[in-house]
Amino acid sequence: MGPIVEAVSPLLPTSGLVLEVASGGGYHSAVLADANTNLTWQPTDPDPDALGRIAKSVADAALPNLKTPLELNAETEDWSVETAAAMLCCNMIHIAPWSTAEGLFAGAGRVLSGGGVLFLYGPFKVDGQHTAPSNESFHEWLQNQDPAWGVRDAEAVDALGAKVGLGLEHTIDMPANNMLRVYRRSE
Repeated sequence: MGPIVEAVSPLLPTSGLVLEVASGGGYHSAVLADANTNLTWQPTDPDPDALGRIAKSVADAALPNLKTPLELNAETEDWSVETAAAMLCCNMIHIAPWSTAEGLFAGAGRVLSGGGVLFLYGPFKVDGQHTAPSNESFHEWLQNQDPAWGVRDAEAVDALGAKVGLGLEHTIDMPANNMLRVYRRSE
């Protein structure tokens, strides 16, 4: 988690709400909220079981800037948050259908204020090629779980951002052959 905190923290806005989409167990929001107390952190997930795990993480963290989790399905237009200064989404778009990535960016286009940033973390292909043999094996495993899943092509993801006014600002190589891709909404 340390590398994510180190990569994300300097690029965050100085104030406002950070919306985490697909928070899973709530660990990212809790650690980042502790490291960035000037921001309010809102974890979300579509899964009721995950919401319970996140609520426990929020209670255990006992941070005043970490909110109770909200239900949010990235594929729908009915998001429970209307505006955010930043968004974080870790390890989601490869374990969901492509329509979830489309929904994530459409939602970011609606929710992020001018200059707002979307952090997208996980494995990616570049120019249609896997960046490591382990990512290729992981992609094959994902496809065996569900043919709609898989490591996504970075350029296709960038195109989703461009459709809603989010341009790729940074790509940061991360441990275990992951990337942090940083998209910023035009002012």
